[in-house]
Amino acid sequence: MSPLLALGLLALAAWICLFALRGGFWRSGPEDELQPGPPAPADGWPDVTAVLPARDEADVVGEVVRSLLGQDYPGSFRLVLVDDQSSDGTAAAARAAAEAMGQGERLTVIAGAPPPAGWTGKLWAMAQGVERAGEGAPEYLWLSDADIAYAPDALSRLIAGATAEGLVLHSLMAKLHCASLPERLLIPAFIFFFRMLYPFAWVNRPRSRVAAAAGGCMLVRAQALQAAGGIAAIRGALIDDCALARRLKAEGPIRLALTERARSIRPYAGFGAIRRMVARSAYAQLRFSPWLLALTVAGMALVYLVPPLLALFAQGWTQLAGVGAWLLMTLAFQPTLAFYRISPLWGLAMPAIAGLYLLFTLDSAHQHRQGRGGFWKGRAQAPMSADPKNP
Repeated sequence: MSPLLALGLLALAAWICLFALRGGFWRSGPEDELQPGPPAPADGWPDVTAVLPARDEADVVGEVVRSLLGQDYPGSFRLVLVDDQSSDGTAAAARAAAEAMGQGERLTVIAGAPPPAGWTGKLWAMAQGVERAGEGAPEYLWLSDADIAYAPDALSRLIAGATAEGLVLHSLMAKLHCASLPERLLIPAFIFFFRMLYPFAWVNRPRSRVAAAAGGCMLVRAQALQAAGGIAAIRGALIDDCALARRLKAEGPIRLALTERARSIRPYAGFGAIRRMVARSAYAQLRFSPWLLALTVAGMALVYLVPPLLALFAQGWTQLAGVGAWLLMTLAFQPTLAFYRISPLWGLAMPAIAGLYLLFTLDSAHQHRQGRGGFWKGRAQAPMSADPKNP
């Protein structure tokens, strides 16, 4: 057997295994669309406080605040916004939106302090918000990003699902902004790769060790968060949502689902913005390990780059193996493309898309070596070495 044929068969075998043995990660759709919806809690609707850390979000925070305060939730619901040292009038925009709705009394805005050593900026802002929210002793905390807008029934469905299943964490992966050419090329793949890393079926299985969440929308039982050590337990984590999910899964069942009810309203201004978003945490996902980086490069080359090269330039059985692997790759991407309402022909571009993500990952490692790891909103937050307490 020639080396090229061996590579082709290995790539084909990898895709067969991914299809059959990786928790059906490739299936993609609004998994929170339960028909009929979960029943109302038998003991009544619990008190909920949303915590919204925001840094320089004046252009989107008004719409987000309106979507939060416009929830049709039957129980008590309040919103705490932490203005994380913004320079663009974020706090004023949030207050104006709440006042225009006649809901100013349900919004609390606090000025965030600079993050202490060892904390990422977002998590420090979140911790301050959770502390203030705790003064009202809510049963649940709704942790949201400042660019996520919600359908009016989002919270009621989150609570109904959490109480029906006894969840300590109920997270929804928001539908990301996907309108421009760079977004249409790269954003669906971001969801595809995330689900490959963290198959939702495994996340939602109590006996599985796989834990993940989507930081844009996380409903957390306050008592479970306290038992897990609070936000301080993950204070240095760049991939904070998954770090929190790991802590909380030790306290009880968790659930993660894709949704149409939460959507990111922040557009990505070109390829550079998406590169920065990916590079911020890609090397952290590899635990800042050069060895894991090398294995990732080799693995992605085998799975994504070898098939089209063999399909285009090899012959005989070697070419057929490459065609088969490329076809499976294309088919695996179809549900995600359908969720974002993008032509299925984009699936053929998955090798090129994966190549770009591989470059973003290498850039993430380079930024880390330059002392700019985890750079976001004007802050470089990654440690120079992995912290075993905050994987």
